[in-house]
Amino acid sequence: MGLLSNRVERTQIKAGDHIYTWRAIYTYSHHGIYVGGSKVVHFTREQNASSSISYPSSASKLPSACPIFPDCGFRQPNSGVILSCLDCFLGNGSLYHFEYEVTPSYFLAKVRGGTCTTAKPDPPETVIHRAMYLLQNGFGNYDVFQNNCEDFALYCKTGLLVLDKSGVGRSGQASSVIGAPLAALLSSPLKLLIPGPAGVATVTAGMYCMSRYATDIGVRTDVIKVAVEDMDAILDWSGTSEEEAEDKEASDRQNSHSLTGSSLIVKQKASRQQKCGVL
Repeated sequence: MGLLSNRVERTQIKAGDHIYTWRAIYTYSHHGIYVGGSKVVHFTREQNASSSISYPSSASKLPSACPIFPDCGFRQPNSGVILSCLDCFLGNGSLYHFEYEVTPSYFLAKVRGGTCTTAKPDPPETVIHRAMYLLQNGFGNYDVFQNNCEDFALYCKTGLLVLDKSGVGRSGQASSVIGAPLAALLSSPLKLLIPGPAGVATVTAGMYCMSRYATDIGVRTDVIKVAVEDMDAILDWSGTSEEEAEDKEASDRQNSHSLTGSSLIVKQKASRQQKCGVL
């Protein structure tokens, strides 16, 4: 286990592992679930920009861009969940293993977020099931701070979701980006009380680490366990936009009024026929 991240060899990973690789000179990391057979399921924007491979929008219609694995690049239409071979997932980067059930002290010692969590992972077969299910059904819209590749991998490993979409998601990377300026802002009034720049730096670093720890899915209280089959119903990830939903509601009201009017006409005709029969 490294202080910055946990680099591993390919022979060390197993199906169901949460893996990642660094992009753009360690600017950010891209995460996925290794499902075995040199294949990774991961979450990207609909047009993947994190790899040298140009993935097709629907692998069922277009040939794979990977020269080795024909199914590399498979994704459902309008979905960001994609199946890649390990080589295409890594690109030119190295392979790293995301760590689970780490101690609070170890978590706080990590300089970079998005490398470990205190949360307990589920069994590998459950993790793989979630990843393959989401490959077929999607994981909603990609969002850097609330629903990114790390959020996807964390959900597959733990089944935990943050229902409050007004805050940061489960991603350690996102909490790091938000936590650093927040720590600097909170520590700025203390400059008058703390002698020397070293003391201010220590306080700022401590606040940064604590803000990261507070947003870790292993300790936060705003997460719930959600079965992968219930994702659509709970989070409304059906892909229907707000405008489409309003149009559908208006159409349903119009159809309802039409049916009501037709039913009234039928009742009136039946009443007249009944009266004629009586007469």
